Amino acid sequence: MSVRTEKVASLIKQELGVIFQRNFSMEEYGFITVTEVRVSPDLKIAKVYVSVFGDAERKQRSMDLLEQEKNFVRAELGHGIRLKFTPSLIFYLDESLDRAMNINRILDKIHKDEAEGKE
Repeated sequence: MSVRTEKVASLIKQELGVIFQRNFSMEEYGFITVTEVRVSPDLKIAKVYVSVFGDAERKQRSMDLLEQEKNFVRAELGHGIRLKFTPSLIFYLDESLDRAMNINRILDKIHKDEAEGKE
């Protein structure tokens, strides 16, 4: 990515965090965190990776609600940052944090089992 696309991606990530915090209740949407934004070289498409705290059903419901509110989010984004074009948003569920926590859980269990075996 070029420096410009990285700066724009960073601005979009920051602004989306504010938009989600201000406009979407945690009870309805869950705890949504923008983990990464990737912008196309022409700045017309932004792939937004979000993490949702909760079980699989909560995550799916939150992603469905985000998809329904995509036009509102894009309009708010256009008001918050000044670009020639407000990029189209594509939301993706980022499950890398869940995988990392699962790996940590497995490693902790291995270390615990090894410690019990030495005693």
